[in-house]
Amino acid sequence: MTVHPSPSSSPSPTLSSPPSALSTRRRRNQLGALAVACGVLGIAALPTGASADSAPRSPTATSRAATFTDDFNGPAGAAVDGAKWQIETGDNVNNHERQYYTAGNRNAALDGQGNLVITARKENPGNYQCWYGTCEYTSARLNTAGKFTQTYGHVEARMKVPRGQGMWPAFWMLGADIGDVGWPNSGEIDVMENVGFEPGTVHGTLHGPGYSGSGGIGAGYTLPGGEAFADKFHTFAVDWSPNKVTWSVDGTVYQTRTPADLNGNRWVFDKPFFLILNLAVGGYWPGDPDGSTTFPQRLVVDYVHVSTNNAAAPKS
Repeated sequence: MTVHPSPSSSPSPTLSSPPSALSTRRRRNQLGALAVACGVLGIAALPTGASADSAPRSPTATSRAATFTDDFNGPAGAAVDGAKWQIETGDNVNNHERQYYTAGNRNAALDGQGNLVITARKENPGNYQCWYGTCEYTSARLNTAGKFTQTYGHVEARMKVPRGQGMWPAFWMLGADIGDVGWPNSGEIDVMENVGFEPGTVHGTLHGPGYSGSGGIGAGYTLPGGEAFADKFHTFAVDWSPNKVTWSVDGTVYQTRTPADLNGNRWVFDKPFFLILNLAVGGYWPGDPDGSTTFPQRLVVDYVHVSTNNAAAPKS
């Protein structure tokens, strides 16, 4: 997520997650007013409305070897597979998000139809306390730190995003060495972020030393014809190899980044990364929910698949 984390040596005390995950919250507060435009400022946006006819297709899966697969099959109400995911808990003061991330299956559960549903609710059943006082919302955030990491490959999720002002779903990755080197030296690859005031646009971004926060290197992809990403499922992916990351939506490539795009800054994407899925409510970038926002809102995830770029490539 395009936000600014606590240093790895000083994780936010309000999150009950392992240090590697605690350090993942990128925070915008140090960016001031510019932070509101994160995902726009410093981003080399490509033409909107790209289509399969006007853009190259992502690489085929014929030579890929699966390394991580979660199709979220299981009974309705079941929690996610603890062998694959851990659940983070707590609030996010530095990004000024409004939700409290809860444990268990209250805000992250299977629906019995092959989907994971991350639900944001306007509620506070546990009298949770947030940076701004008594929390107003709950949601969930999952990661694979300590359970699955990979260097290079094809990373893909098929999802239907929520709708409404203040919603901020994201599918992203962080360098597994974040506990040692901190953020942004760890590197971050945002596969997909969407903010509610841009219902037809998603963003893909790289963050690293010298190009973090609103200075992240990335682009937006906008659906044609005024469509919204919340209308139906879409597939979001990156193809990642030495010195190159390529983003696609529904198989249509919309940007490729290499060290040449970093203005002389260091490329930090040749090492293991772990996965993160979350649904935030409010924050510097999306702004807070307003009277037009209805709850609950859901990020519905059909699957998360990771594979090598070719059958001979090793898992990290």
